Amino acid sequence: MPTFDLYAMEPPEPVRQVPASGAARFTWEYDDGRDRLLALYQKGKDKQWDGRKRIDWELEVDPYDPLGTPDEAMSLYGTRHWAKLTEKDKGELRKHYASWQFSQFLHGEQGAMICAARIVESVPDLDAKFYSATQTMDEARHAEIYGRFLHEKIGMLYPINDNLQSLLDDTLGDARWDMPYLGMQVLIEGLALAAFGMIRDTTDKPLPQQILAYVMQDEARHVAFGRMALRDYYRQLTDAELREREEFVIEGCHLMRDRLRGVEVLENFGIPKAEAEAYSEQSEFLTLFRKLLFSRIVPCVKDIGLWGTRLQQAYVDMGVLEMGDSNLDLLMSEDEEIAEKLDAERFAAEEKARVAEVRGAIDAGRAAEG
Repeated sequence: MPTFDLYAMEPPEPVRQVPASGAARFTWEYDDGRDRLLALYQKGKDKQWDGRKRIDWELEVDPYDPLGTPDEAMSLYGTRHWAKLTEKDKGELRKHYASWQFSQFLHGEQGAMICAARIVESVPDLDAKFYSATQTMDEARHAEIYGRFLHEKIGMLYPINDNLQSLLDDTLGDARWDMPYLGMQVLIEGLALAAFGMIRDTTDKPLPQQILAYVMQDEARHVAFGRMALRDYYRQLTDAELREREEFVIEGCHLMRDRLRGVEVLENFGIPKAEAEAYSEQSEFLTLFRKLLFSRIVPCVKDIGLWGTRLQQAYVDMGVLEMGDSNLDLLMSEDEEIAEKLDAERFAAEEKARVAEVRGAIDAGRAAEG
């Protein structure tokens, strides 16, 4: 079925055109490059996988509770509207929330694919071009997977959120070659990683858990790439140039925080926009969720050298400054281990089932001979 037939709200345009600026850069230096980045490039090649084969698409998904979402996670919970909802209504609301959330993941992955391709074009160093080429393939795979999940398992999509679109427009419209790194690798990917991780670690639904674990294994490399490249480059910038990038981060963090309200979902259920925004802000669950989503962004921003007074104050105001002390390397290592453990458990169980099937066939053959 065409995607446009599945949208819960009509997208504003069939194709979004973002004017591009900046130069395409060729380099004639074909030496070995930076060892750390080339090692990451090799890992990117080694870790390529096929979403059709690695993920068990035969697993059933209840479209009216695809993620096992608790009542408290929905911003209508505890309001005057909640008491009026039937169980069927609540199931429909869960479907819309999951569709909205995974639709933003899907649109973000397409944005990441375009940003990675832009990095290949604009970054001056060949080792970074090499790695970005592998990331472009990763992001294409992620978009394919989220698209399939939404089409086949939920049967509904939402258009891209205005704030996510705005940040993508700002990221892609900037002529400076480091901005796709900063906008995508640090802000959008960092927030997505935290969202993926919270769902991965709390859902009891095996298919979305598989999807998120395997995508996060890739994304851990992408954030590491952005950290390496920007940390090296930002050491060379003037204070004024660093402040410009900090302003971009502050604005981007506000856009990312505001995009997580899910107001579009409540509007589809007849709640006026202002009232829907108020419910989102008052929800204790969503307030905590929004705060935890910065657990990957704040330490990354600090690590790459953007830690001026105004940026720190912005994080104080958001209540997330303390997250700057989080151990990013440990978080990324855990992302890798969780995916590998999931693989080991799944394939061990499949092998056990195959052995049992073979033994059963042998026993049946012996019984027939007897």
